[in-house]
Amino acid sequence: MPSWSPRVTNGLLNLALAAGGLSVLVLLYAFATRTFFQGPSPKRPPSDSSALVGAIIQVEVQNGAGADNLAERTTEYLRDQGFDVVSVGNHTDFDQEHSVVIDRIGNPEAARNVAEALGLPRKRVRQNLKPQYYLDASVIIGHDYETLPPFQSDW
Repeated sequence: MPSWSPRVTNGLLNLALAAGGLSVLVLLYAFATRTFFQGPSPKRPPSDSSALVGAIIQVEVQNGAGADNLAERTTEYLRDQGFDVVSVGNHTDFDQEHSVVIDRIGNPEAARNVAEALGLPRKRVRQNLKPQYYLDASVIIGHDYETLPPFQSDW
């Protein structure tokens, strides 16, 4: 075992204490944000037009940018947030400049909850009613996908 001077030993101990203190602060921050700051609710808000099964917002995710695994990664993220992703695939084309959420059943609050979970502003929520789709909202991932939470490090 090497013989270190007391100065080196104290320096290493101070460094270990600082790292431990920083770790405690990070854990406290994570606990506080999960406890006091709730994200968007994946529960379907009340609506007269909803004949869908269950209380969880059902969405489809489409790749509108053409990059590999966009819809799949977004699906994983939304499912981790509590949403029910019922369909995943490619959009009709890959020209989608900005990501959007489309209200499909006339429940804009449900679509806004999905948009909020993806970090999209309200102006990116559209309405195109398609009750035959049997889902609350469609998500089309655009070329701005790198700015969305599913594509920021490990959410």
